[in-house]
Amino acid sequence: MVDSQYYLPNDIGVSALDCGEAFRLLSPKEQLYAHYLSRASWYGGLVVLLQTSPEATSIYVLLQRLFRKQTPVQLESVAAAAGLGPEEYQAFLVYASGLYANMGNYKSFGDTKFIPNLPKFKDLVWHSKAFQDSPSEVEALWNDCSHLLYSLETKQKQLGLGDKGITTYFSGNCGLEDAELAQRFLDSKNLSAYNTRLFKTKPVGEKRCYEVRLASAVKKDCTVDCEQDTPCGTYEFEDAVFTVCRGDYAPLMEKVSQNLEKAKAYAANENQKRMLEEYIKSFTFGSVNAHKEGSRFWIKDKGPIVESYIGFIESYRDPFGSRGEFEGFVAVVNKAMSARFARLVSSAEVLLPELPWPQAFEKDRFLKPDFTSLDVLTFAGSGIPAGINIPNYDDIRQTEGFKNVSLGNVLAVAYTTQKEKLTFLEENNKDTYIKWKGPSFEVQVGLHELLGHGSGKLFVQDEKENFNFDQNSVRNPETGELISSWYRGSETWDSKFSTIASSYEECRAECVGLYLCLNKQVLSIFGHEGEEAEEVVYINWLNMVRAGLLGLEFYTPESKSWRQAHMQARFVILRVLLEAGEGLVTLSETTGADGCPDAVIGLDRNKIHTVGKTAIQKFLCKLQVHKSTADVEGGRTLYEGYSAVTSDGSHDFLKLRETVLLRKEARKMFVQANTKVKGETVELLEYEGSAAGLIQSFTERFSEDAEELETHLLELSSHDASCWSLKIPPHPQLPLG
Repeated sequence: MVDSQYYLPNDIGVSALDCGEAFRLLSPKEQLYAHYLSRASWYGGLVVLLQTSPEATSIYVLLQRLFRKQTPVQLESVAAAAGLGPEEYQAFLVYASGLYANMGNYKSFGDTKFIPNLPKFKDLVWHSKAFQDSPSEVEALWNDCSHLLYSLETKQKQLGLGDKGITTYFSGNCGLEDAELAQRFLDSKNLSAYNTRLFKTKPVGEKRCYEVRLASAVKKDCTVDCEQDTPCGTYEFEDAVFTVCRGDYAPLMEKVSQNLEKAKAYAANENQKRMLEEYIKSFTFGSVNAHKEGSRFWIKDKGPIVESYIGFIESYRDPFGSRGEFEGFVAVVNKAMSARFARLVSSAEVLLPELPWPQAFEKDRFLKPDFTSLDVLTFAGSGIPAGINIPNYDDIRQTEGFKNVSLGNVLAVAYTTQKEKLTFLEENNKDTYIKWKGPSFEVQVGLHELLGHGSGKLFVQDEKENFNFDQNSVRNPETGELISSWYRGSETWDSKFSTIASSYEECRAECVGLYLCLNKQVLSIFGHEGEEAEEVVYINWLNMVRAGLLGLEFYTPESKSWRQAHMQARFVILRVLLEAGEGLVTLSETTGADGCPDAVIGLDRNKIHTVGKTAIQKFLCKLQVHKSTADVEGGRTLYEGYSAVTSDGSHDFLKLRETVLLRKEARKMFVQANTKVKGETVELLEYEGSAAGLIQSFTERFSEDAEELETHLLELSSHDASCWSLKIPPHPQLPLG
């Protein structure tokens, strides 16, 4: 029997993201701006298929072919004729919507593979109109993906590098040593890994050979019109040969650039125009530096009505932690909620000194960012977060600033909880938890994004040998000694801390949220006073320790690795608070009413401001010191120690993991609207919050150029098939009719 964690349950939550009112309040010019930014985002979002697994593209195209010919309602009778019962057909719809929502067949939150919970998938395909009309093409698609569609061989159960899992950021013959060598090479050339993939090619003599591929619409590796220079070329480095070339995802990058060019005509100001010009340059030529320039103009674009960001952004799913997954979002400002976040920004300079590290470890100047609550119109990529702090470029964040966004219509539906599905809490806590989880999470997101990711200084010696700190006076608060390590030249937080960087930083930001939510001024900003404020604090901390237990779902014992940065971070915090002792946090194994193993986690609210605050204060200071000083060895020892999941000690976490898996609830999926230009106006197309609604939204999203787009996707996928040791032949050309 297959472990249920590899299926999406038939009753998985599916919610529509409501943005209708916000969109209709936009002017016609703003609607057109939002439309073309959305189109650019959706085309770029298809890149994620190629960044996820070798088979994801073929599965996606197969599903698109099925649903373009017959809607979910029409396919239901086909399913019955093929021998599928109602539950099996629902499992098919859930699988299809899961693939669309995650932009691949691995969960965006947890990186675990999910497979169809039905054995008769092929029967349904063979009975479909898509197969009847084009049997050879549909059969070829099925043959491309059918084995890997269901495969749960050890390496294919999760994303990972080498023998730890599957990844398409690296060719199948790459391991950790190759990733580390490539990072050193990129650092030596002052090249970012964000928009790259690494392919290990045939050796020349005794020299290892690699291809570093840049995402770009242009395929030529020489300098071309409108470009000053190019990083492309062949280089010898550490007894290896690296070839830097362009053209990864070229047809998709071209679509992105074309739609950004159209959006430029409706930009509200010069900053938006310059931003889009730089983004276009980035996606055309594969230049991260151009994207950084675009990000600088984006930061300067204060308080736009239509907010957006696009590119190779988050590095969570690169097993090495340096390469960005493509995402693009477009959202409309929620003015009432944004007013609260503006008050938090205004208080930041008073709150930052409250953090538990010396002033020298804080940025020289707090660069007040935009912090807005947005209703999402479009969020293309593998998943939708609750909040964002961007850009992720350390040099820009340190000296020029950043923006924070809280995604209000996501928060409104993503974290609602039914009492009967609420696990691992004492019964008398459940009503309070349900009542205050939303308000407390709003506080946590605000603090996490603004003062978590927005705080702390990196000590740097630049390429001109200049230091951004006083070597003769700044001391390590943990040892009392002068600072002895720092970032040099082109080294960044991601390149230095690599595999733990994302989770470590999420942990630091979560700790800032826990620590500062104890501040009455913060709670007042969010409208919470007196007893109500204490309820918010209690539930925020209780939610964090419960999340730490739930995080065990995202740990893989076989490879001793974590598959989700945030959940690893929350488990670490749980360990820290358990270690604090004095009855602050309790964790007990029990037997549930159903006779199956269960667990209960408790938090003594009377000890949060004393025992809890002290524990987080000490741990948070350690995290910041290691980060500021580029102390990779010390940071790894600390973080990996708390991340260890064992049966030793006072809690058998490996056994508890089995209990968590037994009682886990699937993460919700979201249905997003589409926009369509009709004459001089933009029509908003909305869909029901169901698996069928999600499927319909994706079928209609690319209806104008679907087959051309699918041909490009299959060509890109088959071009690299041999790199994953897969026997997938080049795909027959699909008709462009």
